[in-house]
Order: sequence, then C-alpha cells, then structure tokens
Amino acid sequence: MSYSLSMSSASLAGTALIAGALVPLQASSNAALGRALGHPLWASATSLLVSLLVLLPLLLAARVPSAQFAQATQLPVWAWFGGIAGVVYITSALLLTPRLGASGFIVCVIAGQLLISLLIDHFGLMGLPTKAANPGRIAGVALIFAGMLLVQWFTPTSAPPG
Repeated sequence: MSYSLSMSSASLAGTALIAGALVPLQASSNAALGRALGHPLWASATSLLVSLLVLLPLLLAARVPSAQFAQATQLPVWAWFGGIAGVVYITSALLLTPRLGASGFIVCVIAGQLLISLLIDHFGLMGLPTKAANPGRIAGVALIFAGMLLVQWFTPTSAPPG
C-alpha cells in the first residue's frame, strides 16, 4: 500500500483546494443575497438559478452530448440526493454564516464532510471503492474536529447583520 503523494494527485489536490476556497465566498455571498431578497429560500432559489445560467452555456460550449435520462432513472434513490443536499447546504450557509462567521461555518462543514467521507470510504458506500478508516485517517479527522471546537470556542459572539 502506497502513501506517497504523486505530482498528479498533488495537482488534483491543488484543484480541490481552489474549489474549496470558493465555498466560504459562496456562503458569504448567499448570506448577503438572503438578506437582500428578504427570505433564505429566495436566496437559495436565486443561487441555484444563477448556477444553471452559468452551466448551460458551458454545456453548449463544451458540446457535451445529451443526457442519458432513461439510464439515469435506473439509478438508486440515493443518486438523486445531490440536489436536495445542495439546497440544504446553500440554505444552511446563508442562515448560519452571519451567525457563526465564515470560518466558524466552514470549519463545521468541513468536519461534517470529513466524518461522512470517512464512513463512505470505509464501507465503500455510494459506489465508491473501499478505503479503510485506518488509525492515521481517523486521527486526521479527529484533529479536524478538535480544530472545529477551537475555532468555535475562540470566535467572539456577535449579533448577525440586520
């Protein structure tokens, strides 16, 4: 079993790092949108609509073949959960980011993501290959949880913006 980080996996990790860096920007901008629109669900709907408006020209420009909807209907129910999770995440982000702060919210998101990801990997859930939850991986997730607690503990409380 190899534990080295190859150049290919390093560039993939770098790309994931950049994608992750966008998440606090998304949470903060959606929170502002929610305040401006008067309700969090309008902000969620607007955010998802903007996503669709950005995605459609990309699909056309990349000449992506038509979706195989007949094949997709054969998928297990959990395969359709992504859209629900997106709405839950976006709405939670715009409600909680003003209260927890960007770092407070994101560190909780990351801790939750890592815990579930570790379980998905360990049991090979959702069609992914099995990757054992060995002591090193468990310790890494535990450190993230410790970091989450420290960030929350040392974040001063303040009223959310009006």
